[in-house]
Amino acid sequence: MSHKVLVIEDEPTLARLLSYNLTQEGYETTVIDHGGEGLQTALQRSFDLVILDIMLPGMNGFEILNRLRQNGVRTPVIILTARNAEEEVVQGLKHGADDYITKPFGVAELLARVSAVLRRTQLDESKPAEASEKVITAGDLSIYPEKYEVILNGETIPLRPKEFEVLLYLVQRPGMVITRDDLMNVVWGFDYIGGQRTVDVHVSSLRKKLELGQKSVQIESIRGVGYKLVMPKKLVTPKA
Repeated sequence: MSHKVLVIEDEPTLARLLSYNLTQEGYETTVIDHGGEGLQTALQRSFDLVILDIMLPGMNGFEILNRLRQNGVRTPVIILTARNAEEEVVQGLKHGADDYITKPFGVAELLARVSAVLRRTQLDESKPAEASEKVITAGDLSIYPEKYEVILNGETIPLRPKEFEVLLYLVQRPGMVITRDDLMNVVWGFDYIGGQRTVDVHVSSLRKKLELGQKSVQIESIRGVGYKLVMPKKLVTPKA
């Protein structure tokens, strides 16, 4: 069965280019040129991937992405950004985008990114579920790997999938210095084309959410290398 791709793009020439090349590659494409209509289509129908422009009439791409994630839609999203628009990339990743393509782009890059995102999604979905529920405790955190859920002081922390995977990888290696390349390869895959800025954005967002716990783990930056997770110090009761 061919993958279904929703393209939300209002520039006619680019929309046709995307649709034509995706169709030639065997994907089933739906093209929407209005933000509000694109959101409703993504909410009401099932797709394997959404390619989302940022500047759209009716509702911009950030709003669409935010609404999708708030409604529990975990369909992978690739955002289209303008050249040298780093802020758009950062904001898109913070809102839950899985990858980005900078305009103008080549057909080969487009197809490579689409294929890579879909492949990572299939690998995540194919991971076998454990018979019994696991829980990892770290400071105030209770981490449930099978449910992608983190509880802090009795309340669920709303982590995006990639934030959760970054946290889980670090928690399983407390005190170890993990390079950005390691995190990128493990969480995003060896075939991920994006830069290390993606890792930094997710770690920054994760830190802010973990600051809510006084005894929570901390993620330290190791300049020029990567990150290290530091566990909260245990209180030591002096011997009598």
